[in-house]
Amino acid sequence: MIILGIDPGIAIVGYGVIEYRGNKFKVIDYGAITTPAGMKLKDRLKIIYDGVIEIIRKHKPDCIAIEELFYNNNAKTVINVAQGRAMPYLAAANTNLEIYEYTPLQVKQAVVGYGRAEKKQVQQMTKMLLNLEKVPKPDDTADALAIAVCHAHSFRMNAKLDF
Repeated sequence: MIILGIDPGIAIVGYGVIEYRGNKFKVIDYGAITTPAGMKLKDRLKIIYDGVIEIIRKHKPDCIAIEELFYNNNAKTVINVAQGRAMPYLAAANTNLEIYEYTPLQVKQAVVGYGRAEKKQVQQMTKMLLNLEKVPKPDDTADALAIAVCHAHSFRMNAKLDF
């Protein structure tokens, strides 16, 4: 199974593409789609959409795993992030891919085994699980890989429950 993990945003969208076969991970690609701060919103959204479509076309994932929106106290920020988050959904719809959502708590639980783990713990465990030399930067990229790992673990657990 090839999983595209997405850490949504408007300025930085982290992505990570991993292959999960036989309880083993293989990193295929990771990085970030970035948009400049002064750019019109419609242009930023187009960059995000086009970037996700390009990743899908290049790596042909079986599904997309995305982090659920975490609401903070800044409504303007959450609205912009929500609009940016819609672009992977549109890309999934236009390429007939299933999309799965995970809360930050679920990602921490799946990767570290503890839902209240610190961000650095999640990053270090993701690095170890994926056999990377160092934690990917920016943080959004490491988070996207962790989301993909979360889906692999969750999908495996759900598959076992179906028997």
